[in-house]
Amino acid sequence: MSAPQLVVHRDKELMAQAAAARLITRIVDAQSARGSASVVLTGGRNGNGLLAALGSAPARDAIDWSRLDLWWGDERFLPEGDPERNVTQARAALLDRVPLDPARVHAMPASDGPYGNDVEAAAEAYAAELAAAAGPENHGPVPVFDVLMLGVGPDTHVASLFPELPAVRETERTVVGVHGAPKPPPTRITLTLPAIRAAREVWLLAAGEDKAKAAAMALSGAGQIQAPAAGARGRSRTLWLLDAAAASELPRALYPPASA
Repeated sequence: MSAPQLVVHRDKELMAQAAAARLITRIVDAQSARGSASVVLTGGRNGNGLLAALGSAPARDAIDWSRLDLWWGDERFLPEGDPERNVTQARAALLDRVPLDPARVHAMPASDGPYGNDVEAAAEAYAAELAAAAGPENHGPVPVFDVLMLGVGPDTHVASLFPELPAVRETERTVVGVHGAPKPPPTRITLTLPAIRAAREVWLLAAGEDKAKAAAMALSGAGQIQAPAAGARGRSRTLWLLDAAAASELPRALYPPASA
């Protein structure tokens, strides 16, 4: 796995704009090299802020949206269309405004979907969908995502992998149901660390003073059970994208020599 690299931006707005520009470049490069691209989206204020910035970026039309696969790192297990679902928020922020192929938008199942309120069955179905999309060249049960984005919670959680809970300890399954999450709603679906680590690049987004302790803890040698963000690494790159407030408690030795 790759060692973390840090980029610190002045504020969350600049961070979102710069991350959107970076994502456009990665998608266009992947489509040029392999014909299509695969991205895992994250929810929350930073993930949605990035999508909104991407939607208003002049360069967004450089992307061939019909050749882009979108996946999710986690989802709140709520009814379809619920405003708290990550996919609902992503559609409002960007997805409904670009010409995506609906068959390549891989939303996690809703609680009123074909699996009803059986979150374990819903998680198994998403794992099967990932496995079906993984080609022989991927050498595993999930596609090799070009970019997998994660928000970092104040408690260091990423996706719906919370400190000390069973999901963060999972070493075999790629998708699991989460019960008793410490933030509402308590029932969720999440990718596991093995699935996250299949990505070429993992980007961790953190903005705001409330993320400062989490960023410092995850980047200062904490274990992944206590600080799940510490275990989120990409195959070729692990990129922390922070604003100055979220970076304010980093040890000076970790602070990048030059940031935008």
